[in-house]
Order: sequence, then structure tokens, then C-alpha cells
Amino acid sequence: MQQMRTVAGPVAARERVEVLDVLRGFALLGILLMNIEAFVGPLMESVTGINPRFSGPDRWMDAAIYVLVQGKFITLFSLLFGMGFAVMLERANAAGASGSLIYARRLLALLGIGLVHALLIWSGDILLTYALLGFVLLLCFRRTPVSRLPKWGVALNLLPLLLVWAMAVLGTLAQQDPQAAAEFQKGMAAQAKEMAALIDGERQAFGSGTYADAVAQRATDTGAMLGFLVFFGPSLLGVFLFGAWFVRSGVIRDSAAHLPLFRRLRNIGFALGLPLMLWATWSHPTTSFSEFSLASAAAQTAVQVANLLMMLAYLSVVVLAMQEQAWAARLRWVAPAGRMALTNYLMQSLLCTLVFYGYGLGYFERLPRVWQPLFVLAVFVLQVQASRWWLARYRLGPVEWLWRWATYGKRPSQQIVDVT
Repeated sequence: MQQMRTVAGPVAARERVEVLDVLRGFALLGILLMNIEAFVGPLMESVTGINPRFSGPDRWMDAAIYVLVQGKFITLFSLLFGMGFAVMLERANAAGASGSLIYARRLLALLGIGLVHALLIWSGDILLTYALLGFVLLLCFRRTPVSRLPKWGVALNLLPLLLVWAMAVLGTLAQQDPQAAAEFQKGMAAQAKEMAALIDGERQAFGSGTYADAVAQRATDTGAMLGFLVFFGPSLLGVFLFGAWFVRSGVIRDSAAHLPLFRRLRNIGFALGLPLMLWATWSHPTTSFSEFSLASAAAQTAVQVANLLMMLAYLSVVVLAMQEQAWAARLRWVAPAGRMALTNYLMQSLLCTLVFYGYGLGYFERLPRVWQPLFVLAVFVLQVQASRWWLARYRLGPVEWLWRWATYGKRPSQQIVDVT
């Protein structure tokens, strides 16, 4: 037990990798930019690309967020989760422990936090998914050699694309036989009807329903989201492995020694990722859950590859900027929010649902899309300032403190220790 407690101590200021806190801060901003549409309106309507209901400036703003933000920052958040996994196991190994039991308890605690978030606050939760996939990460990839981590990452990112293409091919072949085509169209129509009913249920429960109505709808949404794990789960797991590689290879800790790599990732990420994303947006601006065609498969492939490449480009831009003293001083401004990333992620959901949902202020579907980024920036600035105030007084964010307590079974100290 003493050994566990040694591993469990909060990361000292001198041990923190500063760029990770900055990256978490920017990931929080990007995630809220992506999620705000799902707070203001139905969740399931926000995950299909450009919303066909928007026009004029609202449509242009929705397109800009789709191209530059959606899918990129949740991928960055996932990469950082994989980094955290590797950091924790490294610290455990350095203390002479395997770290498996500790990390399993950490995942169980995250599972509980995710369930509370998904059912009682907001059904767009990602923590529940992270916890479930984290067990796969722990069971299957804890001892994977460093050189194999990126190979597994690529393979797992390709896996759901193979499924998408297989379904697209089957759908195309079905069109060759009139009876099979009729059955296929019937199945797609039924799926589209189910999704429309889910969106309508969200609109009623979140827009004008009671808190009890919202909880019931969140339970339905959470079940539906978990059902999509077969499509996006392997990709997230693959990104976890990329994150673990960044830590275990030493690249992120000694980023100054790997600047050529980050420059290549930045250049390739923007040179290939952005054109792919623009092409997919032009050719297939809105994705339908009931469409399985070769054209839609090509667009989904382009989007997934672009999300990964552009995420790595964003990561590299921040890492490279942190090497410049003037830029590093500016970027450190977001670090306090990154140090309290879990608390701030949950607070974003709590604040936004209280502002937009019917049991709160009731601004559901009333904030135009074009103005939503300004709301996001205002919330993020408040979060940075609140995080700075909190961390001047306590070592850990409130939810981070609770998470650590649940993980190690010992209440962590919040006293700030001077390490200078």
C-alpha cells in the first residue's frame, strides 16, 4: 500500500510537462467550439456535418467549424488521454509497481464520473467511452513495444473504415437486384426514421421538457451513442496508442530535440489534411446515418484521415510555438484550464445545459450559429481565469481531486507546496 501511495502522489510542478497543459487548454476550447451546436440544439443533429437547416452566415459558420474544428479537437483530447495513460504507467514502473491495478481503479472512477455526466448533465459525454476503451488499452496494449504503437494506431484507425467500405459495397451490390434493392432501401428508411425520432425526442425533452424528461432522453441518447462504438471506438483506441507513443518514445517530453518531426507533422497535416477535409465538405457536406454508398464511404474516409492529420498539425503548431519565448509566454495563459481539464470539461456541460435547456434559462435553438463561437470564447476566458484563481489556492481541480481520491482510496492533499 505504501508503494501505491508513492506512485499516487500528485504530479509535482517540476514534473509536469508544460506543453501538455497548454495542449489540454486548447483542446478544451476546441471541444466547446465543436459541442456548442449540440448544446444549443439536438445532439444527434450536430454530428452529421453541415446542418442542412442553416443558411446564410449561419451555414458559413457551421461549415468553418466543421472543416477546422469538428473531429480535430476531440481527437487531440483522445491523444492526450493516451499520453496520460503512458505517463501514469511510467511513473508506476519507476516506483517498482506494474500500475495495472491503479489504472484499472482510475478507469472505474472515470466510468462513474462519465455515467453521472451522461445521464444527469449531458448525453454527449465522452468520458464513459474513454473509460470503456481504456480497459481495452490496459488489457491489450500495456506491454506493446514502443515501435509497434503507431502501427497498431494506424491499423485501428483503418478498421472502422473497412467496415464503412464493406457496407458501402454491399449497398451498391444490392442495387443490382430489384428485390434486394427494395429491402435495402426499406432498411435505410427505417434507420432514418429512428434517427429522426431520436432528434425529435431531444428537441422536445431538452427544449421544453422537465429535468426528468431530459434525464430519460439522456439515457436513450447514451444507449444510442454506445451503439456507435463499433464505428468510432477503434479509431479512438488507435489515437490513444499514438498518444502513448509520443510519451514512451520521449518525443513530447523532449520536444526541443524533435523539432524536425513536428515540422513535418505540421506541414503534412495541413498540406494533405485540409484539402481532404475541404473536398469531403464540398462533395458530401452532410452525412446521413442511413446512407451507405461508395460516395459517402469516400467522404467519410477523407474526413477521418483529415481529422487525424489536422490534429497532428495543430499539436505541432503548439509544440513549435512553445519553443519561442514570446509565443510560449502567450500560450501559457491557457495552461491553468488545461491543468483542470476534467473539471472544466464537466463545467462546460453544466453551464451550457443550464443556459440552453428548458429546465434552465430555455435558450434552446435560440442562439444563432454565427454567434455561438463568441459565446464559447466568453465561457473559455471565464474558465481560464477561474482555473488560475483556483490553482493559486489548491493543487488540483475539484473533480481531479475527487478522481484521484477514488483512484487511490486516500484523500489527496490540496496544499500547495513550494518547490522553488
